[in-house]
Amino acid sequence: MTPHPGTRPATASELDEVDEAARRRVHRRTLTVVVISQVFGGAGLAAGVTVGALLAQQMLGTDSLAGLPAALFTLGSALAAYLVGRFSQRWGRRIGLGLGFTAGGFGAFGVVAAAVTGSVPLLFGALLVYGAGTATNLQARYAGTDLALPAQRGKAISVAMVSTTLGAVAGPNLVEPLGSMAAGWGIPALAGPFLLAGVAYTAAGAALVALLRPDPLLLARRLEAAAAQHSSTPGEGGGVPKPGTGAYVGATVMALTQIAMVAIMTMTPVHMRAHHHGLGQVGLVIGVHIGAMYLPSLVTGILVDRIGRTPMAIASGITLLAAGITAALAPGDCLGLLIVALALLGLGWNFGLIAGTALVVDATVPHNRPRVQGTIDVLIALSGAGGGTASGMVMAATGYPSMALTGGILSLLLIPVLVWARRDPA
Repeated sequence: MTPHPGTRPATASELDEVDEAARRRVHRRTLTVVVISQVFGGAGLAAGVTVGALLAQQMLGTDSLAGLPAALFTLGSALAAYLVGRFSQRWGRRIGLGLGFTAGGFGAFGVVAAAVTGSVPLLFGALLVYGAGTATNLQARYAGTDLALPAQRGKAISVAMVSTTLGAVAGPNLVEPLGSMAAGWGIPALAGPFLLAGVAYTAAGAALVALLRPDPLLLARRLEAAAAQHSSTPGEGGGVPKPGTGAYVGATVMALTQIAMVAIMTMTPVHMRAHHHGLGQVGLVIGVHIGAMYLPSLVTGILVDRIGRTPMAIASGITLLAAGITAALAPGDCLGLLIVALALLGLGWNFGLIAGTALVVDATVPHNRPRVQGTIDVLIALSGAGGGTASGMVMAATGYPSMALTGGILSLLLIPVLVWARRDPA
């Protein structure tokens, strides 16, 4: 075919400029859509965190199984993390994340139905499905990194996470009005926040499916393939490359911080109710905790990019230990110290999650990233499920202070892992 007069084939450098401009444009749009979905997603995840244990305590009539809801929806999030990762690997972030949030919405409505009918089996099943929203909310942070440059990945993760703050902090502080509204409709008050979760998760899924175009992961793969074609380096064979050591280190950091955070967070509302704190005070403590989990993200992301992944991961372990000690020493009727403890708990988790996520992204490429990320998030979810289950048993056997201190000490295990990784970076 004869080229049009006055035209010439584009040079490799001109194609690179076009690709880079497209990458920047789609990256900005992706972050905007992720922010919208995360605002809704934050409101959805806050319901289970705030009243899940209290609802189980009410329906089961025992404190020893109060950690079961956290274990169930975290276990459900493990299965969802695997599926969302596989769907994203095959069809892109838009489909994978959209389906995950929608499933979480159906699970939340199922919890409401279980509370109305008093059905414990339905409650357990609905909590498993509700966990899909938690998994998807976490995996959405990866969408912001698909088109980010290596030196900007921490910041990209933080933008996705900080946008969760609005819904996540508002949710716990709406516990009392949502409970009153639910009671007016003949629904148990503790199920009220799950009504909000159902609407919020469904809205997050709809926003992603409708707006996340073009898909950032699929575009990243096309750009990577184009760069490989322009490269003068001969191919090194087919197949999808294996993740580097950093992926395993990042997974370990996130798993340990998840165990410590879920264990202490899950039992704090039960501990507070045993010392006659009202639902408003419980909501305040959990709201501050969730705010500390997400609000510092922009600063944390910058620190992860500038100071490094390893120093921030070590800071995570130290901060979580401080949270466990503070919670253990706080008198049961002292609201102020409980707020400080849960704020430190959220901050330590924030440090660990962003540093660990950046390590995983650094060690993967677009062609293996969703599959690896989904598998790692399964490990994180199972770690949280174990922490949630064990926390109720430990608290019933030894009390809240011992449980909180154990969680804080456990987080320090990430430090030898990081030291080993620095000595053996292969």
